[in-house]
Amino acid sequence: MEKNSDIEIINCKNCKKDLNKDIFISNLNVCPECNFHDYIDARRRIESVVDSASFVEFSEEISSYDFLNFYDLKSYEERLYEARLKTGLNEAIVTGNAKIGGFNITLAVLDFGFLGGSMGSVVGEKIKRAVENSIKKNIPLIIFSASGGARMQEGIISLMQMAKTVSSINRLKENFIPYFCIITNPTTGGVSASFVTIADIIISEPGALFCFAGPRVVEQTIKKKIPLDFGLAERNLKNGQIDLIVQRKDLKLTLTNLLDLFLNRDF
Repeated sequence: MEKNSDIEIINCKNCKKDLNKDIFISNLNVCPECNFHDYIDARRRIESVVDSASFVEFSEEISSYDFLNFYDLKSYEERLYEARLKTGLNEAIVTGNAKIGGFNITLAVLDFGFLGGSMGSVVGEKIKRAVENSIKKNIPLIIFSASGGARMQEGIISLMQMAKTVSSINRLKENFIPYFCIITNPTTGGVSASFVTIADIIISEPGALFCFAGPRVVEQTIKKKIPLDFGLAERNLKNGQIDLIVQRKDLKLTLTNLLDLFLNRDF
């Protein structure tokens, strides 16, 4: 990163071209040259899709605990502390009530910056509470996914969140409450194989990786080259794994139209 007069210049991670940082940020972290959708944190994402000042967070008080005394290169407790400092979040997901296009919704947004958006016991619990909130208020649930999968530091407890979240979402279906999931880069592992894939409408941002195992792992396992677009949104759309690919700037309008279709349906 370098300075050019009063303009701060950054490089696109994809096309490597020089970009005006202010323009990049105002464009929701999307490269104006190649349309690469870069990482955006949970708070900014929420601001980009909800009606102004409509988001009211809930369940922000619950946080993960190192009940296994897990240690790899450092302790899980230390990793949690560092993640909280880095992101300003208490966990890898933010949940709350909001409005989009005037429609009341429950919103849950995973943040990849917090331990890779990994799903541990608290992420599973917050999704369950988000579902309960939707059922209680009879309002749709919208989840933005961004995750490397289950959180290994919580062992089998993290894997159990797959069953917990799926069974929770099934309660939404039993109550005929709409559920939309927006896939962002990357969405893999136990998250991609649980609550993400059972939404009524599955949307993806352009170029987002959405698969169970990543391309490198698959190649190492099968000892063969795989297609260059393996797991990418465009290939998933072609194969029917997702319903729509939507530019980040157009997500709010798309969600508004879907909410209008589902909530004002006459069928």
